[in-house]
Amino acid sequence: MAKSIFEEMGGTYHEENGYLIPDLTLPTEEEKPIGIWGQRHLRYIKEHKQLFYVNLLTSGRLNSYLADINELAEELFFRLVKQLAEKECITEELKAEYQIEWVGRTNNIRSRVTEIVNAELIYA
Repeated sequence: MAKSIFEEMGGTYHEENGYLIPDLTLPTEEEKPIGIWGQRHLRYIKEHKQLFYVNLLTSGRLNSYLADINELAEELFFRLVKQLAEKECITEELKAEYQIEWVGRTNNIRSRVTEIVNAELIYA
């Protein structure tokens, strides 16, 4: 029997129930922690960009890609929150005197920044 292209390239098979199944494995990659932003982006590319997802998965770059996206999103989030808080005069003095107002305004900023990060990085 002639060798298949897979066998010529060094691939091997194993037999199951009379069928030859190729022995395929994904490349190993370093496990990096993925936060909420990376998980949101993973869900998005799985649902809306399947080819891109499969290419990352089979090339062994998915985890590092998601970790990079997560890191970028966190940096953008914290930078924008800080900038908007300074621009809108949300200070420690406001926190000390009017706690409820400070919480409301801070939550408002965080919500707006979350929408910006989602639009610019996560769902783009």
